[in-house]
Parts: sequence; C-alpha cells; structure tokens
Amino acid sequence: MTIRTSEDVIPFRQAVRAWFLISLQTFGGPAGQIAVMQRTLVEEKRWIGQGRFNHALNYCMLLPGPEAQQLAVYVGWLLNGTRGGLVAGTLFVLPGMLALLILSAVYILWQDTTVVTALFAGIAPAVLAIVAQAVIRVAKRSLTHPFFVALAVAAFTALALFGVPFPIVVAVAALAGWLMHRLAPHVFKAGDGHGGDGGPAPLIPDDALHHARPSRRSAGRILAIGLVVWWAPVAAVALFLGTGSVFTTQGLFFSGTALVTFGGAYAVLAFVAQRAVEVYGWLTPGEMVRGLALAETTPGPLIMVVQFVAFLGAYRDPGVLAPWAGALLGALLTTWVTFVPCFLFIFLGAPYVERLRHNAAISAALTGITASVVGVIANLAVYFAEHTLFGGTFTWSWGPFTAQVPEAGTVDPVSLGITAAALLMTFVLKWPMLRILGISALLGLGTAFLPW
Repeated sequence: MTIRTSEDVIPFRQAVRAWFLISLQTFGGPAGQIAVMQRTLVEEKRWIGQGRFNHALNYCMLLPGPEAQQLAVYVGWLLNGTRGGLVAGTLFVLPGMLALLILSAVYILWQDTTVVTALFAGIAPAVLAIVAQAVIRVAKRSLTHPFFVALAVAAFTALALFGVPFPIVVAVAALAGWLMHRLAPHVFKAGDGHGGDGGPAPLIPDDALHHARPSRRSAGRILAIGLVVWWAPVAAVALFLGTGSVFTTQGLFFSGTALVTFGGAYAVLAFVAQRAVEVYGWLTPGEMVRGLALAETTPGPLIMVVQFVAFLGAYRDPGVLAPWAGALLGALLTTWVTFVPCFLFIFLGAPYVERLRHNAAISAALTGITASVVGVIANLAVYFAEHTLFGGTFTWSWGPFTAQVPEAGTVDPVSLGITAAALLMTFVLKWPMLRILGISALLGLGTAFLPW
C-alpha cells in the first residue's frame, strides 16, 4: 500500500489544530514528547499505525538533533506533505521558544534579587536529579551487553579525564559499533514486536509508505534550498555586524552543534556548557544550570536551552546593537540554526528511509552512539553536581589525566539538602518532573526567609 503525496491524508486545518494542541503538552523531555504524540496520533486519532510510528522514530534516532521534533516533522510530512512537516515542526518549537524568551528576559532583569536567587537555588538541585534520572533511563535501555557498558565508561573517561572533544567521542563510538557488528554480530540482538491493539485501522497503516520516489534531482533541490535557508541569516550577520561579532560566533558554533547532537540534548549539553562557559565566556557554570532548569519548565525540545545561552551571551556583548536588541537577535539566530537542519534532514532523507530500515551496519553504528551517550550524560551530571553542590573547584592533573575537582570546604548545605529531596521525589516517589521542579523552587524560596 502507498500514500499518494499529492493529497492530504487528513484535512490540513485539522492537522494544524492537532499539532498546536500537541505543542502545548510537550513537557518532560523527548520521552514525554514522544509519548504525547503516540497517544494523540496513534491511539486517539488513529492517523498512523504503531509500527509505522516506531519506524519513523527509528529513523529520527539516526539523526543529530532533537528526535521528538524530527518525529513531528516526519509524521507531519506523512500526513500532509512538505507543508505538513513544516507546520508540525514549527509548532513543536514555537511555544517553548516564546516562553524561554520571556523567562530569559525575566532572568536578566531580576537575577540579582533575593527571591529569584532563592528560586534558582532550589531549581538547580532538581535539575541535577533529573539529569541523574536520564542517565539511568538511557543506561537501562542501551547497556544490554558488556561491550556497550565499556563504550559508556570509555566515553565518560574520555570526556571527564582526557578532555576529548564531544564530536570525536560520537564518531569513535559509531565506528566501534560498526566494527563490533562486523566482528561479533550476535552482540546486537534486538526485538521489534509490533502488535495491534484491536482498535480501528489507522489512516496510515504499518505497511504503508509515503511513496515520494527518491531521486538525485529532488535531493539536490532540497539540499540547495535547505542550505541557503540555514546559512543565509549567519551570512547576513557576518556581513552587517562583522565576522568577529558574537552573533557570527554563535551562528557558527550552534550550527556545528546541530550536527553533533546525537542522543538528545543531554548528550551535547556538556560540550555546549564547556565551550559557552570556558571558551566564549557567555555565561557562568551556575547560569548554565539555571538555563537548563528554565528549559525543563517550558514546552518543546530541551535543546532550546541554547537559546538562553545565546540570549545572555549576546546581551553582555551586543557590539554596535543595544543589549536587548542583541539578546533578541542572538536568541533567534541560535534557535534558527539549531532547528532548521532538522527539517532538512527529514525532507532530504525520508524518501530513502525504507532503504535504511533493515541496514544492520547503520543500526549497529547508532547503537554504539547510544551506548556512549550514557557516559556523556553521566559527565554532564558530574559537571552540574560540581557547580550546584560546591562553591569552588580546582584543576587536578596527573600525567595525561586532567579533571575539575570540587573543593570539599565549599559544599553548600542548602543545595545538598534540596538535592536529596529532589532525588527522593524523583526515584522513590516518582513524581512528575514539573511537580519536582515546583516543590524544589518553593524549597529554595523558603531559604530566603531563613535567619542565617
């Protein structure tokens, strides 16, 4: 069975309404976002079958970038062609982008007040608990063989003790997965059961394919248009504001980051944090944690935290622009170069995706990357813990090993206590993320009124 690309599977206006409602519920990271789409599109509206939905997700997992947003683009493309993919992907990002812009401005205006400081003192430990939960979740799903455990440990060691650049870690992990598939394919045993649920047949059943035939001409046209759309704003700021401006630097840096964001936002945030804090000086380690907290409380992909990073960096170094104008330009440019590649990847690759479905070598490379992501996220958790629970760190070196070590005498008892409470709420009570963030914020706010 095939889906004709010249017709909408569902009325376009109906699809727009559905994607808008989905965009307002996309809290909780990629797992929660994918769950919302599955419940709405697969279980309630019956627009797409479970197996077809899973296949689209598998392809998105191959790509750098936020897989949930790319899944929205893919399914939107299946339902309504190119315009469906554009609307689905844009609406998926838009509410979170607007909310984070407002919160970033609020942070700039009132970051030094006692109340705001206390709120962030409570939220930061909650973020630490959420990242720890992400480590465990990814580990349970990915580390199914000692080989994958070794990859995760190697990735953590390479980042934490040797300072190996994140893209190199990803590339080596992919190569290791591919080589292991060649040498010991039995390591990569995966089940893929797709059963029906007894409900009405979906509009796009599991055996249906969006039959836009792949061709070099079509791919070349999509690639040319996509690259122009992606890079035109970066070229414009370089031309009018200079190649040395913070805007050009941010455009280039976050364009590169968009190409290496394998394994979700958590996997690349340690790399972003290290560069943004230590190399470019756009914000402090504590502010990086606060930005992640803000991104956790808004709908949309967690990688939206890069908008906060760019907002602060451009506000503090706006060049010839006013600080607020610079902050807005930096945030919008960064959001643009982060998410435009997602549309390009889907529109370019979707017609070929069925050829990749049973490609064992590509699946093995992806599995290697996914295993290494556990170590990458663990490194992020350590980074956040150092700058949340301690007031200072020092550089420890021994031969080729180098690491940032917290100073024991600078431990913050308030942060330690709230972190313990957040861990209890996360792992024992298993409360939702927004409730944990809210209670942690209230605990931090309460410390503002304690006599010290």
